[in-house]
Amino acid sequence: MNQNFTVRKLARCAVVAALYVVLCMALQPFSYGAVQVRVAEALCLLPVFGAEYIVGVVLGCFLANLLGSTIVDVIFGTLATLLACVVTYKLRNVRFKGLAIVPSLPPVIFNAVIIGIEIAVMFPDPSSSAPLWLACITNGISVGIGELISCTVLGVLLVKIVETNTSLRKVFLEA
Repeated sequence: MNQNFTVRKLARCAVVAALYVVLCMALQPFSYGAVQVRVAEALCLLPVFGAEYIVGVVLGCFLANLLGSTIVDVIFGTLATLLACVVTYKLRNVRFKGLAIVPSLPPVIFNAVIIGIEIAVMFPDPSSSAPLWLACITNGISVGIGELISCTVLGVLLVKIVETNTSLRKVFLEA
């Protein structure tokens, strides 16, 4: 095990994963489907505070999808979250007017594209005669709007609260 990966960091990962699952399950009607605002996705901004949060968020997404969605979403939803968290971590220091708006965009983009295509291909609307490409775009827009609410509103707010609260900074940043 990496010597930088302390017991405290491992515990934080477990708590984040559990929190992600609990939020998805408790808010299940909003967490799954073509039109969704998965509040747990706000946690995708936690990699702003360290790479270890990538593990917790991705594990939480995997488990939440395993419990509440399809195997396709377990694979592609988890992949979208992994890619989003890695890029969010890479953009962790980029701020717009002091806010983590830029790091909030990878989850929006990756989920809009990947989940938008997933929904269009795997769960086509039988009443629609729209071409597949249009279904991918409309589903992507729908997913993207939900992600904007979860990540760019709630996630940025979460980061701001942690960054400005000394007690929370210790919880999230202390090694």
